[in-house]
Amino acid sequence: MYLRQVSRLCPIVALVVFGANFGVHRAMAAPADQEGVNVLTRGPVHEAFAEVISFDRERGLVVPSAPPDAISELPPDQKPAGTNVAWIPGYWAWDDDDGDYLWVTGVWRFLPPGRQWVAGYWGKSDEGYQWTSGYWADAQASEIEYLPQPPEYVNADPDGNSPGENQIWIPGVQVWNENRYAARPGYWAKMQADWTWIPAHYIATPRGYVFVDGYWDYSVNRRGVLFAPVSFDAGVYSQQGFSYSPVYAINMVAFIGNLFLRPNYGHYYFGDYYAANYEGMGFYPAYAFHNQRGYDPFYAQQRWQNRQNRAWEQNVETQFRNRRDNEDARPPRTLAAQVELAKGAKSKDESFVVATPLSQLKGSKEQPLRFETVTKAEQQKLGQGGKEIGNHRAERQKAEAGAASSADKNTSRESASVKAKLPLSPIVAKAPDQLGAGQAPPKIHETPKPDLKADPKPAAKVDGKPIPKVAAKPTRKDEPAVDPKDEPKAEPKRQPKPGAKAEPKRDSKPAPKAEPNPEAKPDPKPSPKAEPKPERKPAPKDEPKAEPKPQPKPAPRAEPKPEPKPEPKPAPRAEPKPEPKPVPRAEPKGEPKPEPKPEPKPAPKVEPKPAPKVEPKPGPKA
Repeated sequence: MYLRQVSRLCPIVALVVFGANFGVHRAMAAPADQEGVNVLTRGPVHEAFAEVISFDRERGLVVPSAPPDAISELPPDQKPAGTNVAWIPGYWAWDDDDGDYLWVTGVWRFLPPGRQWVAGYWGKSDEGYQWTSGYWADAQASEIEYLPQPPEYVNADPDGNSPGENQIWIPGVQVWNENRYAARPGYWAKMQADWTWIPAHYIATPRGYVFVDGYWDYSVNRRGVLFAPVSFDAGVYSQQGFSYSPVYAINMVAFIGNLFLRPNYGHYYFGDYYAANYEGMGFYPAYAFHNQRGYDPFYAQQRWQNRQNRAWEQNVETQFRNRRDNEDARPPRTLAAQVELAKGAKSKDESFVVATPLSQLKGSKEQPLRFETVTKAEQQKLGQGGKEIGNHRAERQKAEAGAASSADKNTSRESASVKAKLPLSPIVAKAPDQLGAGQAPPKIHETPKPDLKADPKPAAKVDGKPIPKVAAKPTRKDEPAVDPKDEPKAEPKRQPKPGAKAEPKRDSKPAPKAEPNPEAKPDPKPSPKAEPKPERKPAPKDEPKAEPKPQPKPAPRAEPKPEPKPEPKPAPRAEPKPEPKPVPRAEPKGEPKPEPKPEPKPAPKVEPKPAPKVEPKPGPKA
């Protein structure tokens, strides 16, 4: 609610300073109606202007309510001069602070050569409404391949030192090859001053993951004009005849100096997101995100430009901590708040000038773009692009929504891919060879071949949750039930229990019945279940009882073969083989070899006892 409270405190000041042309053009509009439109100096960045590249790409943010219908939006009356520039309409985005939607204004964009824009959309999910990110696809692609979730990212750190100061590290990626994932290692590549390399990455969709290979894009100060987002009071944008046209562009100095990434939403953010609570929402400053959770092309290019300044990275972190701990050092949140700050001493600090009228942006050093006038007829024609993008968005949503299945969400590397037709985008860039001199991008990097021998690790998360780790626990519990894998560890513990039960039963019954026991080798596991089966087959009662009792004896004979280490334990068990033949009853008293020696001793002890008894009997007869 802070955004609207601040914006409502100074609506008159904003109108007086910046004029009645507040960025809203509506037929038969009263001046009072413009108070319901709030220009923001912070918020999400249009995905067509910059897309987040995360190592562990998650599915989009889920919100409780459905977005409103898209508003009627007209481009400004000034556009950057060039043949490869297009107007990309805006869309609704979720504002966590206000608990409502705000409008991400459209952008003037120099299109990445050889790419086409696939717009994102809000789709219904089990928990609410979920965002699916847009991306720049290959302009020549006519179909799309949905893949299983990529395995855990590996090889994120540079391999050794840079071969030259003009080289930057491009991270590796898992690529789909012959129905399985294979790791494609990272590599060093040459940096370009006016171009930014976008490395290969994945886009999460309800149907699967889409692989986007690396491509060249314009540097941040050459890729177009980013306009300030806006929020509306209830009922303003739904009035008949309403249309919105942006006037205030974002200053690139403030943009780069206050840039954040939110991978769980797939959006960049700019502005005041320094408070500690934003960290819990998934906001990361660029220095904390790059090479830790993902790859930030803007940060990589800045670090390369400041490669001679060893203290640059430390200064970036120090500046962030200062703004996090001091609220007064943070940029304004709304245009009205910026107007108030301009009256004080902070007006000289460029980091506080976030939004700038498009007319003042011409010829600036931060954004060296030439502009040309857009006629009203061209504005109306470009405004129809919003409907074309809406149709394209609906076709994509129809192809992906509701198509998710257990096979699509399965993290197994054996899961098959699914191919579908890619809806034709109304925003397609020219091929690199069709651009004029100086506008064609550098040659595409030659990437290393994937390692087909290495077995990639499974994905650490599914939809942002550590599902694979939870699934691994029950598999471990099931392993002891499968004895052939863990026999050497589990068998010695189970053997003494059946052995103790079988010994007392052998005393009262003959031992020669223990000979047919080698038939039951799997008995140590289901020993009680095997006993009733032989009892029903033989008629005599003594035979089934004797058969299960000696069963544990033959089992240890086969066990010492897989158990080479525990030699002392199987040794005494192997000796009882000759024991059952001489005297079965003497076995419980002593199992080792010296047992046959004490057996003749009890025999003489029994003989002297009857001898004295026989002698007195012949005495009286004499």
